[in-house]
Amino acid sequence: MNDLADLQPKPTLWELFTAFVRIGVLTFGGGVAMLPMLEKECIEKHQWATEDEMMDYFAVGQCTPGVIAVNTATFIGYKTRGTVGGIVATLGVVFPSFAIIVAMASVLKMFQDNVYVMKAFSGIRVAVCALMLSAVLRLAKKAVTNIPTAVVAVVSFALQVFLGVSPVYIVIGGIAIGLAVFACGKGKGEAQ
Repeated sequence: MNDLADLQPKPTLWELFTAFVRIGVLTFGGGVAMLPMLEKECIEKHQWATEDEMMDYFAVGQCTPGVIAVNTATFIGYKTRGTVGGIVATLGVVFPSFAIIVAMASVLKMFQDNVYVMKAFSGIRVAVCALMLSAVLRLAKKAVTNIPTAVVAVVSFALQVFLGVSPVYIVIGGIAIGLAVFACGKGKGEAQ
């Protein structure tokens, strides 16, 4: 546990809900595109998690069913307020998408062939790609800290991009390599 987080007062359920509603409503593209907003709200603004914890949540969120933002909201809600907090944070992050989809479903059919709507979506896709790249670069700076982690990153990228290996297998391989490197370091007296 993080001592700083232990000293922070527990957020109210309303604070959890509204923070994750802001994340859900202000980020487009889901998944990795939400990482900058999650970091800003949960680490910088509220100190509900540390950078290391957030990276762990992202890693676990990648290899469990569901969207990273939803999984992360659940983890942070659970960490700060237990089971009810996990449920409230999860509802907060999905509520905007649910409301927008319900509202748009009835009118989208009318605008699906509109050239302005298509161009707007085209611009949104490009912006989301830039946000995702930014988040990936920030995570890489924190995660790739030595030669073994650099090798795992390069091999994982190659397996996914060139061979289409499932992310689940890549994460399981990363876990195995991490444990093996730790065990080798411990055997040599290098473990901390």
